Amino acid sequence: MGLSSGDGAQLCVFDLRRGQQEGQELDKILFFHPADCPILLQLSVIGLCEGIITFSRIFSPDDDCEVIESENHSHVFYQAEADIWMVLVVEKNKDSELTWRCGALQGILKEVHSLFTMFYGPIRTLLDRQPSAELARGHLRTFVTDYLSDFSAGKKLQLPTFRDCLKERGTVQMLTISREVALEIQSLTTVLGSCLGNVMCQSLVLFGDLLVSTTLPPDDTLNLYTYAVLRLTPHALSSYANSWSYLRKGTSVHSVPTSSSSNGTASVERPLQREKLYKGKDGFVTADFATSEIRGAVPSAPILWFRQAEDRMHLCVYQHKNITILLLTPASSLINGDEGITHVKRHLLEHASQNIVTVEQKLSRGWGGENAYHVGGYRYLLVDPDRKVSRASPPGKVTTLSKDSLLSLNRQREEIDLEKSRAGRSDSCHDKDFEICIRAKNNSWVIAKVTRGRELYMALEKGGETLLYASTAVEKFSNRYCEGAFSTD
Repeated sequence: MGLSSGDGAQLCVFDLRRGQQEGQELDKILFFHPADCPILLQLSVIGLCEGIITFSRIFSPDDDCEVIESENHSHVFYQAEADIWMVLVVEKNKDSELTWRCGALQGILKEVHSLFTMFYGPIRTLLDRQPSAELARGHLRTFVTDYLSDFSAGKKLQLPTFRDCLKERGTVQMLTISREVALEIQSLTTVLGSCLGNVMCQSLVLFGDLLVSTTLPPDDTLNLYTYAVLRLTPHALSSYANSWSYLRKGTSVHSVPTSSSSNGTASVERPLQREKLYKGKDGFVTADFATSEIRGAVPSAPILWFRQAEDRMHLCVYQHKNITILLLTPASSLINGDEGITHVKRHLLEHASQNIVTVEQKLSRGWGGENAYHVGGYRYLLVDPDRKVSRASPPGKVTTLSKDSLLSLNRQREEIDLEKSRAGRSDSCHDKDFEICIRAKNNSWVIAKVTRGRELYMALEKGGETLLYASTAVEKFSNRYCEGAFSTD
């Protein structure tokens, strides 16, 4: 489901440190969507956004402007880096189907920036490296355009609406495993970590689109997991299998103009371009990227920057049925480039293959399918922001909710977003608890509860008429599935 928007939606990235002299305003624009938007309109949109940012700082100098609502538009702001802003402008519509939550729209801006930084480093670093901003603009143009292709429906963008209120962008979804399987995975992780001998390698293991294990810090895990679900898992690859066949046969595909490196050489490294990714006969996912001389990347193993781990690492992806292995080797340890990657792949095939087969068999045997985390009578979303983890009712079950229930739940989430923002400004060291329980127009119970930082959102359509019923239902769910985290005792 999504919010359809044509010329009324714009996404822009601009730098407040640039273009401050009269006649140089165009220099501050780093990216603008749609690309064919007239320059005067681009300058008008960014000029208005800059004015709003400046005005809001008069009243709140220590807090970033996040949302401005006007009669016809919503402006969603995100200061991605110091003085580098990303803004999504969405045109309002009286159609209730086009009701959105600004927190969800801001999540899109945060996600695309985090992914961009993982591949290219901070935007500010690119601007410092090449003050003309040609390099930064080139990378942003191809990367953000490829990212937005996931939301494209013809010439429109389908952005998250109220029908997506039981989803949480910017979180990892974990697979629950038994102790027996956990021991097998621990053994596999140990083998993967030794693929370079004395140099420790990092890894992520996924089963389908669910995370099984990670050796990376939370922020780095989230970024790599997000990339994997978007482009690398079996589901992501199979959705564009036809594109690969066209590519292998030599049929041309649509392209965005290539970016340029600082030394003038072309660089078409586009990690989000679906047509560039396919699984080889050896089980490794091949990234058909060109070598970027500025970063010295190996075509088949792009180099990623991990902020928390403070290291640059080569990414190597291997798949066996529903298992996806993302193996990361420190770039500084692979002096021989392609030869070093080949050694890592050979070590994985020789020493980890049996472990991978065993883990895949045991996980498949215990997997309950797409409705594994369905709880009868409940439609729910659990979020742990500190751990960046979420769990939700299966999408197919959420579609059974009525429109009134979803609209009410979406409004509740907006209320909670506002309360969390206020609490964060008043005392960043204290997690304030909230609870909202209302009866919707269709007599369903819609519940939102925040306890010690953890969040629970829930809709009960086949319930009793009293508030006691709703409270008891939450208690039962909390005790059985959340270890009592949301219980009142």
